[in-house]
Amino acid sequence: MPAQATSLAKVWMINFNDARESEAAVIRRSAENGLSSAPTFPPGSLMSTIIDTFIAPPCHDEIETLYQDDHLLLINKPSGLLSLSGKNPQNIDSVHYRLVQQYPGCTLVHRLDFGTSGLMVVARNKAINAALCHQFSQRTVSKVYSALLCGHLNADDGVIDAPIANDPARFPLMSICPSNGKPARSRYQVVARIDQQQADGTILPLTRVQLTPETGRTHQLRIHCQLLGHPILGCDLYGGRLLPGTEQTTRLMLHASELRFVHPVSGERINAHHAAPF
Repeated sequence: MPAQATSLAKVWMINFNDARESEAAVIRRSAENGLSSAPTFPPGSLMSTIIDTFIAPPCHDEIETLYQDDHLLLINKPSGLLSLSGKNPQNIDSVHYRLVQQYPGCTLVHRLDFGTSGLMVVARNKAINAALCHQFSQRTVSKVYSALLCGHLNADDGVIDAPIANDPARFPLMSICPSNGKPARSRYQVVARIDQQQADGTILPLTRVQLTPETGRTHQLRIHCQLLGHPILGCDLYGGRLLPGTEQTTRLMLHASELRFVHPVSGERINAHHAAPF
């Protein structure tokens, strides 16, 4: 059951509580050579035989409803919960499945990855869904994510501009593909560089960043950070659990912390903030 909503004004105004190559060179070289972080299927394998065998473990965390009116909901999605129920009946639990029990007719306007937590806007009817989807398609919706990256970034800010394509032979991974990929662009801003001491006394270097996707491709921030040479901590698909000290990370350290859009009925500009829980 979603937690009790607060007033919209509070949502608007309060934040819920050694490189050998330059990063630009890493991006350029990786885009030219492609990524190979997953095994490929043997030649002749049929794409139709690729089956998603992922079974989501139970998520005991609640969805937090930050605001609601007759038209939309603003929620905080927990990490470890699907946005939409999967085809496998064992993957029925999801944001939509839970919300529709209390808000019949509600529909998702956008999604967050299974491991990503944070802000989502949910439409309560088809007309509002269409209006919000139009804002997303016109790229008038602004999203900012908080993340912990493996290692220390050299630059304090930058842009990652690398096309992304489906890669059926390595499902569910996406690939950087300059020839066939769809344009994808992300900006990053360093917040802090951290030396996290581990239980065995070793130091794990991390960088806290703000990530702003200018496009909305599947796995965009995750694969772009891998391309940068600093995968998101806890990302099992794109290298975020490979470095010593990262293996036991309990979740993907990615949180949708800011969401800005226009209320489709009132016309008010909504600037929602929700601080990362890590």
